[in-house]
Amino acid sequence: MTDKAEGLAIVAGAGVLPRMLAEDCARAGRPYRVIKFEGIELDWLEGHPVIPAIFEKPGRLFKDLKRAGLTAVSFAGGMARPRISPLRFDLTAIRLAPQLFKALKGGDDAALRIVSEIFESEELRIVAAHELLESLLVPEGFFSKRRPSEADRTDAARAEEIVDAIGAVDVGQGAVVAQGICLGLESIQGTDAMLAHVAATAAPFRPDPEGAKGVLLKAPKPGQDWRTDLPAIGPETVRQAHKAGLGGVVIEAGGVLVLGREEVVAQADALDVFLWARPRGG
Repeated sequence: MTDKAEGLAIVAGAGVLPRMLAEDCARAGRPYRVIKFEGIELDWLEGHPVIPAIFEKPGRLFKDLKRAGLTAVSFAGGMARPRISPLRFDLTAIRLAPQLFKALKGGDDAALRIVSEIFESEELRIVAAHELLESLLVPEGFFSKRRPSEADRTDAARAEEIVDAIGAVDVGQGAVVAQGICLGLESIQGTDAMLAHVAATAAPFRPDPEGAKGVLLKAPKPGQDWRTDLPAIGPETVRQAHKAGLGGVVIEAGGVLVLGREEVVAQADALDVFLWARPRGG
């Protein structure tokens, strides 16, 4: 639980999560600001207090956060790595330049750890989205009418091994496996790009046309900082998994954000795709 009197800065990227956080703050009467970085398109800001920000000018942003009385920050939504122009750096950016450039060259978890350290050095507390919206994480269980077969369970176990392997080197949080064969790995392009690749290329690689269709599995990276970049699924994930010919979506129980749970479950049932929150190692 978090202190709802504590002012919250929502660093907003793409997707529904930052809007969900902003709306929750508004309902609860919690002081907040949406941090909108230059070049990030957000079509839901009307009615929400906003602080505009520029990547190359963190000094200005930190002053604005302090002026607004904000002491906590939550990173929410997807954000592509910006193209930084050193010619636009303010004095704070010049001081932070070695950290900033290191962050841009690392994996997502490593980059977000550096960004978190920078914000924490300004006495801002990092708050995870699931601390603010506790319903985002789901317990172990089946959330759809369809259930996984034994073959699906075997594919999920194989996918977990693969996700652990790519996560250990800070590459991705998802994989697609069908009939024991890896059909796709998530990298910086994201889950939708991986599923589109599977949809376009995977058909010849399922040995048994009547066998298991395959699963998408998403799970946190080993040792990942859960405050800043937990994997997430939403209704579109289910739709894209179905387009890719998969039988189901598997998430690590208690470790993946489910954005719009009711709609996700309804979409899974409508498309006859199973949705399984699986315990690690289960």
